[in-house]
Amino acid sequence: MQGICVLGATGSIGTSALEVIARHPDRFRVAALTAQRNVAALVALARRFAPPLAVIADVAQLPLLQQQLRAAGLPTRALGGAEALVEAVLSPEVDTVIAAIVGAAGLPPTLAAARAGKRILLANKEAIVCAGALLIEAVRNSGAQLLPLDSEHSALHQCLAGAADASRAVRRLILTASGGPFRNRADLSAVTPEEACAHPNWVMGPKISVDSATLMNKGLEVIEASWLFGFPPQQIDVVVHPQSVVHSMVEFVDGSVVAQLGTPDMRTPLAYALGFPERIESGSAFLDFLALGHLTFEAPDLSRFPCLRLAYEAARAGGSASVWLNAANEEAVAAFLARRLPFTAIATVIEATLAQAPTTVPRSLQDVLDADAAARRYARALIGATA
Repeated sequence: MQGICVLGATGSIGTSALEVIARHPDRFRVAALTAQRNVAALVALARRFAPPLAVIADVAQLPLLQQQLRAAGLPTRALGGAEALVEAVLSPEVDTVIAAIVGAAGLPPTLAAARAGKRILLANKEAIVCAGALLIEAVRNSGAQLLPLDSEHSALHQCLAGAADASRAVRRLILTASGGPFRNRADLSAVTPEEACAHPNWVMGPKISVDSATLMNKGLEVIEASWLFGFPPQQIDVVVHPQSVVHSMVEFVDGSVVAQLGTPDMRTPLAYALGFPERIESGSAFLDFLALGHLTFEAPDLSRFPCLRLAYEAARAGGSASVWLNAANEEAVAAFLARRLPFTAIATVIEATLAQAPTTVPRSLQDVLDADAAARRYARALIGATA
């Protein structure tokens, strides 16, 4: 039986993961749950799954978490702070870590899990975007297993299964993008946070919803795919597929294209990763091909959605560029959600910040964190001037 640690248990990925886990009590037990600051939701999950450990990243909320766990009569031990996230993944009761914390905050525990040889189900794309070389090296050195949870990368993983020598057999990887809520909207100057978070196909948290609206999410996925599967960005294409049924494709040198299809439900890639190499029930609806009607594909509009272009530029630049890209994006999206920055200025802040990124390659976690901090300072200054 696998002991599971869910990093970011109260978020959309975390809650979907726990739905799948609950379907298979003979396979999985919850060993640790973490949240950023939502004590009530974390305690509710502790009541349901009775984990030995619960962690609240915002250490100021630790007394409240301890009090509510005691009031509920739960034996769950409570910890708080960023260091406690690392302690959670290193618990001997944890075999598998679901890395679903949004943003660069998920990097230290994910890297710690990799170095400890854990099985990692990766939804936190920022960890691999910011520290891909460090994460992949840690996985190889420790014998850890790294499986993607993004629907697109899960699809690529499935499409590549059975390819004996992917480096020779594959012509290109093709990531699909829904196009977000503004695919057909010409004027983006007055976009509100509510509009940006109203994704037409997926139910996601606010940050990733805005990334989908700007297509930065797809840009981060290009960088992630490059690290996960070992292909340069020029071999990774993006096509807009509004129906979100084809999750990604692989084109081989013989002209064959293998695609993975499914309903737009995160429980499908979660079940694939949790059960791998077996297939287990996810709870997702099955595709009705007769009801689909048609599937369409189109090129992304980089003039209206420059964030995708900027991500490709960062991927090609190397060095600390991806760290600076991600940090600037997080700061700009947070400012937009707080109504301190217009939607169209998100890309402006990112581009100006990216132009300052040094060419030096981060050699350690501290190098990555230092680059992240420097980029955030620069982006915040730009946002302050813009606001």
